[in-house]
Amino acid sequence: MANRKLGRTTDIRMAMLKSLTTDLIMYGKITTTEARCKEVKKIADSVIALAVKEKDNFEMVDVKVVKAKLDSKGNKMTELVKSKNGKEYLKVVKEETTESRQKDMPSRLNARRKIMTKINKVKDSDGKNIDLPAKLFNEIAPKYTDRVGGYTRIVKAEARKGDNAPMAVLMLV
Repeated sequence: MANRKLGRTTDIRMAMLKSLTTDLIMYGKITTTEARCKEVKKIADSVIALAVKEKDNFEMVDVKVVKAKLDSKGNKMTELVKSKNGKEYLKVVKEETTESRQKDMPSRLNARRKIMTKINKVKDSDGKNIDLPAKLFNEIAPKYTDRVGGYTRIVKAEARKGDNAPMAVLMLV
């Protein structure tokens, strides 16, 4: 079964499908043409199936973390230090703590990397990165544990004004 060309060259088509898949995972619902919906559905279902399979495949590890010590206002604490040649400068005071973090097992790490090839990196309004694979593993996959496939649904919508293209809404079930 051949993929639809969607009237685009390969690189443009792949970028478009990647963006649509990213939006679907991020917002849970997208509206686009029927043909695009059918293509994105395949990609999204495979990504979600991968996330469902690997969602619990991690271990908790204690990691040593060295952070700057903060005062009551949240500013970094500094101390006055003398260098070897006698000059004084301010040095940030560090503190060492241990944190418990999730460590992916090899197959989950591989799944995370496969997912990242099918979706784009996203930043929020503050410019911070949003970890979409983590969202897939922690929020979306647990909803579908008892479900075998069929994680998305296509609902036909009114034709688009202008070119009368058949439109559809693709949503997570």
